[in-house]
Amino acid sequence: MEIAELIRPEAVVPNLRATSKKQALQELARRAADLTGLPERRIFEVLIERERLGTTGVGAGIAIPHGKLSELDNLWALFVRLETPVDFDSIDEQPVDLICVLLAPEGAGADHLKALARISRLLRDRSVCEKLRGSESADAIYAILTESAASHAA
Repeated sequence: MEIAELIRPEAVVPNLRATSKKQALQELARRAADLTGLPERRIFEVLIERERLGTTGVGAGIAIPHGKLSELDNLWALFVRLETPVDFDSIDEQPVDLICVLLAPEGAGADHLKALARISRLLRDRSVCEKLRGSESADAIYAILTESAASHAA
C-alpha cells in the first residue's frame, strides 16, 4: 500500500494553527470531514475515543491519530504540520508538530494495520521529518511524503 493511495494533495496542510491537543484534533476532524463527507463531530469522537485508549503521540514530535468509521468505504489519511508544536501526551513527553490522521472503514482490519505501519515507518525516518518540517507548501510536503514513501517500501 502506497502513501499516495491514502493521502491526496488536498489532504496536506502545511501550517495548521492549534494551541492544544484537543484543538488540533478538532481541526483535523473538520478537515477530514471536508475530505470524506462525514460529520465532523463523528470523526472527532472516533479520534478522541482512540486517544482515551492511549496517546497516539509516538515520539519525536509525531502523532498518528487513527480510528475506524463504519460509514467509510476506503482508507483516508490527512497530514498536517502544526505552526507551533503542542503537548500531545506523547510517549517521550515531547510536543508534536507532525500529525498524520488515518481513518479506516470498520472492516479494514489488515489494511488499516498495514497503512499504520507504512505511515509509522515513513515518519520514523529523521531525514524525512526534517524535510517535512522545512517545507513551506502543501505541494512540497506531499511530494516528500509520496517520494520518501516509495523509498521506504520495504
